[in-house]
Amino acid sequence: MAQCLLSVHEFLQESFIPQVAALCSEEAENLARKNQLSFCELVRPFCRLSTEVHMRDPNNQLHVIKNLKISVNNIVTQTPQQVAIRKILNDVVSASQPPEGLAPNVITVGDYDLNINATTPWFESYRESFFQCLPALDHEFLNHYLACMLVVSSHEPEPVEQFLKLSQEQHRIQHSSDYSYPKWFTPNTLKYYVLVHDASTGDEQKADSIYEEMIQKYGNQGCYLLKINSRISNKGADEQIPDPWSQYIQKHCIQNQDACDDSLYSSVLSKNAEDVISVDGLENSMKDVLSNNFKTHPLQHEYTNDSTGSFDGVDNGKNHGLINETKKSVTGIPHGTCLTLTDHDRIRHFIQEFTLRGLLPHVEKTIRQLNDQLISRKGLSRSLFSATKKWLSGGKVPDKSINELKNTSGLLYPPEAPELQIRKMADLCFLVQHYDLAYSCYHTAKKDFLSDQAMLYAAGALEMAAVAAFLQPGAPRPYPAHYMDTAIQTYRDICKNMILAERCVLLSAEVLKSQSKYSEAAALLIRLTSEDSDLRSALLLEQAAHCFINMKSPMVRKFAFHMILAGHRFSKAGQKKHALRCYCQAMQVYKGKGWSLAEDHINFTIGRQSFTLRQLENAVSAFRHILINDSKQPISQQGAFLREYLFVYKNVCQQSPEGPLPQLPLPYINSSATRVFFGHDRRPADGEKQAATHVSLDQEYDGESSQQWKELEEQVVSVVNRGVLPLNFQPTQYCLSSHTDNSKFPCAVVQEPITVEVSFKNPLKVPILMTDLSLLWKFHPKDYSEKPNGEVKEPITNERDLVFVF
Repeated sequence: MAQCLLSVHEFLQESFIPQVAALCSEEAENLARKNQLSFCELVRPFCRLSTEVHMRDPNNQLHVIKNLKISVNNIVTQTPQQVAIRKILNDVVSASQPPEGLAPNVITVGDYDLNINATTPWFESYRESFFQCLPALDHEFLNHYLACMLVVSSHEPEPVEQFLKLSQEQHRIQHSSDYSYPKWFTPNTLKYYVLVHDASTGDEQKADSIYEEMIQKYGNQGCYLLKINSRISNKGADEQIPDPWSQYIQKHCIQNQDACDDSLYSSVLSKNAEDVISVDGLENSMKDVLSNNFKTHPLQHEYTNDSTGSFDGVDNGKNHGLINETKKSVTGIPHGTCLTLTDHDRIRHFIQEFTLRGLLPHVEKTIRQLNDQLISRKGLSRSLFSATKKWLSGGKVPDKSINELKNTSGLLYPPEAPELQIRKMADLCFLVQHYDLAYSCYHTAKKDFLSDQAMLYAAGALEMAAVAAFLQPGAPRPYPAHYMDTAIQTYRDICKNMILAERCVLLSAEVLKSQSKYSEAAALLIRLTSEDSDLRSALLLEQAAHCFINMKSPMVRKFAFHMILAGHRFSKAGQKKHALRCYCQAMQVYKGKGWSLAEDHINFTIGRQSFTLRQLENAVSAFRHILINDSKQPISQQGAFLREYLFVYKNVCQQSPEGPLPQLPLPYINSSATRVFFGHDRRPADGEKQAATHVSLDQEYDGESSQQWKELEEQVVSVVNRGVLPLNFQPTQYCLSSHTDNSKFPCAVVQEPITVEVSFKNPLKVPILMTDLSLLWKFHPKDYSEKPNGEVKEPITNERDLVFVF
């Protein structure tokens, strides 16, 4: 795989981070919108803690958490559309291209000097967006909300009452049967009350008094006063405030309502409505409180509708008009115009306080509770279950292969099942970087799930057990790659869920790459290529190609072959630029090595892709290479190449009709056979006498005869000049060729024609019909009677009078 900006540990940790929901009042969102941001977008750049934090595990041992990052998102009650996700992933890859002006990364392998991209930012962008697209699932808890921020503005008439309404609404969303999404980690979700105060226009004393009331009601650790907007705007001001939001706005627009058009925040119902009308599951009484941030998501869709379970299926080129119509155009929009650096520090401190005094104590308490429940409940329930199963089945787990367990993939556990509680504890420990305890729980859960033949749950436990084992400090055990292999096979073959299989591959390949196991990583990446997703297959094949070239003994031909496969899949996915780049990189290996058919195919594809991208000069150059070389293609294929080339060539001429005429590589001109004839070519008709000359275009050059005519002419001139040959004598030449002395200027008679005979050669097997041929000529006049430093006359040519027509 290519080099990545994130280390393997950073990538694995950032792929699974604690999820926090946010429920904001309309007034609170209005304060954030002064900065062209929603509340969640406002806090997003500050969601990584800059210091180490601590918590205690169930054994009361101190656990250190480094570089903890949380994710704050608005509540969305529908899972994203897979069609929309495919479009977003496609756009992410399309928008990320190799940076211009970057110094090439040259790898020398034997006789090859390969120009290869050291990094593949399009793959990293795809991978990041892919993990953000993953919805919360029932068999795991990694993307379930751990807490919920209830955000109210100090400008509200009754802020405390608004907090109560938001709290009730969050409770209804979590516990009502009307909502199956989002998922919540625990029944008693942590609620953190945030009072947002506009420092430039608000009454600070009022805000402080409201906050004191909140402390008395919710406790000092359950609420926070966040002061923002310390100035009206910085437009036109001399002070330049950094904009840390721009890099996050487009990256994180997948799961959140934040990146949708402001029209999504309209349609707020009247506060005074007496009747209760259900719209998207919300009551009228709540429409004045909420900022419409968990209405129907623009990407909503049922997650399980796609039988293949793939985000980026083969129809990624369809339905584009249905998607992303409501995304904000963030290009050129300044963010945080009402915020000072002090406000930045306040937001950063708010996130730190929430994490240290709210989230982590809640996580620590939940882990203890789960541990106590498992100790007290699991012993009895599992002992009874094991005894029953032992009595029924002889106490031995059936020894079956993965393919024999297909009928058990749909097994579901109730929420209170001990097996799920173990998995929940494992996920919670993983999110707070307690990988030792997480691995122990995953390993235990894995055995329970396999015993019950619950294959979806077992695959999830195997996947995370492998990641937790790798991330354990000190690496007490080797990375269990076979866990990932089993999980991938289960997801793909039994559960028919390519999304989770792809997640496993992305995680495991990065781990194998970090251990320099490039061969295993390449095999894993190639394993997940299939016909259901061209984009995914293209990206994985390209990464496999990089694995082959980064091996200790680089496999150059395998690199080139898989680059061609990647280019083909990129082309099918509509990623023309990436397809062209892959073919060009592969061409470095095949060029000039005698593989003419492969070289023809690559040149033909490069020509087509270049023409599609309107890179006409590159297209003409690629097609020219096909026609110049001695081709081993059959007649039909040569004809196809020629037609394609002429079509591109015609477009080039139409694009620049005033420019110089390009040079056709077909047919070849045999320069050595070119002849120039002065005067009339005397070809007698039947019965007509032959002219008294030895020169004709029908005659082949005869050196001996020419020498005799030359000597005869010299004798005649000598006789005329009384036996003396003039110094400036020049033998008459009526026909110039490669055999004649062309060092002297020939003499031509005014008003007599000059005939040029050109010999063509067709290197192809396809017959070529040439029409409307014109000879381009240029004459440089020179008057020998004038002084040497006289005025130079312009040359005479017919190029301007000709119009090139096919």
